[in-house]
Amino acid sequence: MAVIAVAGGPGAPGATTAALALLLAWPLEPGRRVLLVEADPDGGAVLAGALEGRVDAVYGLRNLAVADRRGLLAATIWEQLIDLSPEGTAERLLLPGLTDPTQAPGLAYTWEPLVDLLHGLEPQGYDVIVDLGRSGATGVSAVLARRADVVAVTVRTTLRGLSSARPRLSALAEDLATAGTGVDALGLLLVAEGPYSGPEVSREFGLPVLGLLPHATRTARVLSDGGDITDRRFIRSELMRTARSAADEVQLLVRRRRQRLAPTAAPVPAQLTAAARTEPQPQPPTAVHVQPPVPTPQAAAPTAYRPVEGEQPSYSPPQPVGPVITTGPVAPLAGLAPQPAAPAPFPGHVQQPQQSQPQSPYGPQGGYVAYDQQAGFGPYDQQGAYVRPEPEDDGRYPLQQPAVTPDQTHPNGPQPYNPGEVLRAR
Repeated sequence: MAVIAVAGGPGAPGATTAALALLLAWPLEPGRRVLLVEADPDGGAVLAGALEGRVDAVYGLRNLAVADRRGLLAATIWEQLIDLSPEGTAERLLLPGLTDPTQAPGLAYTWEPLVDLLHGLEPQGYDVIVDLGRSGATGVSAVLARRADVVAVTVRTTLRGLSSARPRLSALAEDLATAGTGVDALGLLLVAEGPYSGPEVSREFGLPVLGLLPHATRTARVLSDGGDITDRRFIRSELMRTARSAADEVQLLVRRRRQRLAPTAAPVPAQLTAAARTEPQPQPPTAVHVQPPVPTPQAAAPTAYRPVEGEQPSYSPPQPVGPVITTGPVAPLAGLAPQPAAPAPFPGHVQQPQQSQPQSPYGPQGGYVAYDQQAGFGPYDQQGAYVRPEPEDDGRYPLQQPAVTPDQTHPNGPQPYNPGEVLRAR
């Protein structure tokens, strides 16, 4: 149906917890699925939090940067998904985030193709929730918020939370108005921790409230630090009930915006409109009869965010859901996929093998090196004849003739020169 971005801010207002609650409470029609993408540049938190480390951190967003450079983004994304649906039906999926903030610069050129791919999943029956964290709505990843159908900002209703959110909301509203789909895509997800009500916050910021989540620390800890999401008390908790209401409000806002942004029917020519509205007047017998007006074409159905008929998509259409990783309601993971193999080096970085060069019989420190049959260097050739090496002249030092000193024995036996000969260091 849409791409929903959930953003946070300073003070940890709970953007990831709210995004997980929306994922588990998102209403799904038969045949549809919902996907949560952890796109926080500061790193993901679901693997170590809600999943309690039961899935190895080898899957996720970090593998998409290399895949995008090879043109395999649409095919690789299906290999990185984890099933979070309590029934194991692969209806609620997760794309884990980064494991290290230093991986974020590698995705600088991947955010744009990724958001195109996420919008292209809608015809496949997917809704997408993007967790932007506290800094994902700014910088190079701001395209995720600009191209989203709805941007929901999580704010705590305390004085500190509202004060820190004010400049963030002002900057985000200006960015959406100038480079995004419009400021009407912006809404609030309030966490009722402070004394300020939803209508008061909405009037103060001039933004609609999409949901008012309770400050329920015990229930929220299941989403932030792990727990049993199949427990009936968790499913019927106030947090999940308000999350379902927030999901309905988000979907309603998406429908309203698409109706407003949808293309309307082509305007009817002025002469046809005038002829249709003019009542027929009695005409003389010799008058020329006016042809009946051409019927006005019906307005086409809204086609916003849909590709033009006959236009080829810019990426390969994603295949049906592949072998996603199933966590299940229990901790053991019997069907966990093996760790993916290390990616092959990028073709532009492959180094050509160099031809072996004959080496000097003296080491880097000037020490003597014995003859090696394969390397082909040393004081003797393959027939046993002595070969005197020529030292390389790099221009830094003048070459000198070796000086012979008496009383020198070599550990490798007799040499073809005076016993006791020593090469003086240059």
